[in-house]
Amino acid sequence: MSTKIGFRRRLIVAILLCVAVGGAVVRHYAAPGSTTRDIATLLMVLWVPIIGNVIAWLIGKWPRRAPAAAPPGFDALGAFTPGALAEITFRKPALPSQDTPIAPGEYRCALVLDKEGFSARWMVPAGDALERGKPAALEVEFLSPAVALPRFQPGTTFRVLIGDSFVADGQILQLRPALS
Repeated sequence: MSTKIGFRRRLIVAILLCVAVGGAVVRHYAAPGSTTRDIATLLMVLWVPIIGNVIAWLIGKWPRRAPAAAPPGFDALGAFTPGALAEITFRKPALPSQDTPIAPGEYRCALVLDKEGFSARWMVPAGDALERGKPAALEVEFLSPAVALPRFQPGTTFRVLIGDSFVADGQILQLRPALS
């Protein structure tokens, strides 16, 4: 904030506070029920926005905690290291115009068992495209394999959640040995 604006704000606060104090003094000496007392009461009300501004200024000066660190993501893991081989069948979309093959690349999702979700990613190999409605064997990497792999044993069925929609159903075919 520029010092010119800050100075003007402080000046306005000081003037309004003086007017409110002046209203309190006039109200004290005015006769009850008179117009002068009523106007002085209105002048006293000017302290309300001033106190609000002072409180807002104090809150602005209050030291804040540092933002929480972001949880680790796949970017920190580096190269794709599959933890399981899964058969995934992508659901047909509601609109026929969206019924396009899944293009090659990396996809991030949550694999959902009952009410638990596990962050995962899977790859569609280059030069390949997956057709919706047909099962495809894909390698899956879990963000936290130590937590997820005991729950995803061969034969386990799951749903694939991307964003807020379930886009596919799957089943674990086999676990991949961990690289040491």
